[in-house]
Amino acid sequence: MTLKVAGKSNPSTVAGAIAKNVRDGKAVELVIMGPFSVNQAVKALAIARGFMKKEGKDLCCKPEFMHLLVAGAERSAIKLVVGVENSP
Repeated sequence: MTLKVAGKSNPSTVAGAIAKNVRDGKAVELVIMGPFSVNQAVKALAIARGFMKKEGKDLCCKPEFMHLLVAGAERSAIKLVVGVENSP
């Protein structure tokens, strides 16, 4: 499941979507561009992590760069791949 997080996204709503998809066993990717989007995505991850901790699970996040074509120009973005942390 790919979730695009904007600077005006509600972190609690995004967190709920993250938690629901992780519970359903789906891979979750957050696509973010710009500082305000990063801020909202990190808040959402913190909230989602709290949701999942109540269920005895912890989230992990792996950031990657990606390139998108926006209005005919290539732009850099960040993709955050979210999943349940594996215990050693």
